[in-house]
Amino acid sequence: MSEYRRSYIPGATYFFTLTTLDRRPILVREPFRSALRQAVIEVRAKFPFESIAWVLLPDHLHTIWKLPETEANFSLRWSLIKQHVTRECIGRAQNARTTKSRQQRGEGTIWQRRFWEHAIRDEADFRRHIDYIHYNPAKHGYVTKPADWPYSTFHRYVHDGIYPPNWASADESVIANYGE
Repeated sequence: MSEYRRSYIPGATYFFTLTTLDRRPILVREPFRSALRQAVIEVRAKFPFESIAWVLLPDHLHTIWKLPETEANFSLRWSLIKQHVTRECIGRAQNARTTKSRQQRGEGTIWQRRFWEHAIRDEADFRRHIDYIHYNPAKHGYVTKPADWPYSTFHRYVHDGIYPPNWASADESVIANYGE
C-alpha cells in the first residue's frame, strides 16, 4: 500500500473535495446541511481559517480555505468537522454500509474516509478553482446556471460584484472579473 503524504504549508490556500460514503445524496438535506454549517462555525472558532468559496452538492462539497500564517493543519479541521456532522446526524444516513475496518477506526457512515486537497499555486490557479466551485452544480446537471443553485458562495460573489448574475448561463458567455 502506498503512503500518501499531504503538503502542509502554513498560510497556504487550499482547494478541498469531500465526498459522502458511497456517494449518497444527503448533504443538501436537513439535518446534514445545518450540522455541516454549525461544524464549520465551531471548528473555525477554535482553529481559524478563511472560507473563500464553497459549493455543497448532494454527495460532495468543494471549498477553498486560506489557512493562518502560523500553521497548516487542515486535516485536523476536516476531522473535527466530519466528526461533528456524524455525531449530529447519526442514524440518519440511510443505506449506509459499515465495515469492520470502519468500525475499528471509529468511522461513521456519512463520509468517505479521505478527502482531496490541492495547494493553490498562483492567481490563475485560484481563479480556475473559484470558477470550478461555482460552476459545479451546472456541470453535474442540478441546474442550468450557477445562479439557480442555493448552496454556493456564488450569490456572495454576485453581491460583491465579482460575478455578474448571469455568469456561465447558457445564454451568456461571461467570466469573472475578480474585482479587476
